[in-house]
Amino acid sequence: MYVPAHFATTDHSLLENGGLADLITATAEGIVATPVPFVYDAATHSLRSHLARNNDQWKRPVLGEALAIVRGPDAYVSPTWYATKAEHGRTVPTWNYVVLHVYGTLVVHDDPAWLADQVRQLTGKHEPEWVVEDAPARFIEGQLRAIVGVELRITRIEAKQKLSQNRSEADIAGVVANIDEPVAAAMRALG
Repeated sequence: MYVPAHFATTDHSLLENGGLADLITATAEGIVATPVPFVYDAATHSLRSHLARNNDQWKRPVLGEALAIVRGPDAYVSPTWYATKAEHGRTVPTWNYVVLHVYGTLVVHDDPAWLADQVRQLTGKHEPEWVVEDAPARFIEGQLRAIVGVELRITRIEAKQKLSQNRSEADIAGVVANIDEPVAAAMRALG
């Protein structure tokens, strides 16, 4: 990923927040991508997820590293929000965003205990009113047989926060005043 110095960050908090990532693998048959929900395991420095057993991405040998793209808030930036538009008009539209490119070794888990733990962690992170044990045990066992666990053991992370850091204070203020709140909050957090 192209990361100019003014957009580079060491903030990897998107991992702790969990959510959806695009799992991308290069295989002999070509590139394969699947959106997957994940949880970050700090103890093993890995992303844990699962794929449908019928999704053959987990069966295809990976050439090199696998990649998970984890996205944070993002939004369109109108050039009309910049104070400098009135000064000289040399402005163009752009996009502000936060993203992590997480690289690593992909490990497949077909162990029911590993899968049950991963599903409980994922559910616990996102579901305040339901636990796996709320469903009949035989039903859950069937659901677990329909998935395969995947773990991305992280080897490196490229992080980028493109949040108007290359703009003047007046331009930044104009963007913060007009952009979607999650992106505005990320911009304010930069100080």
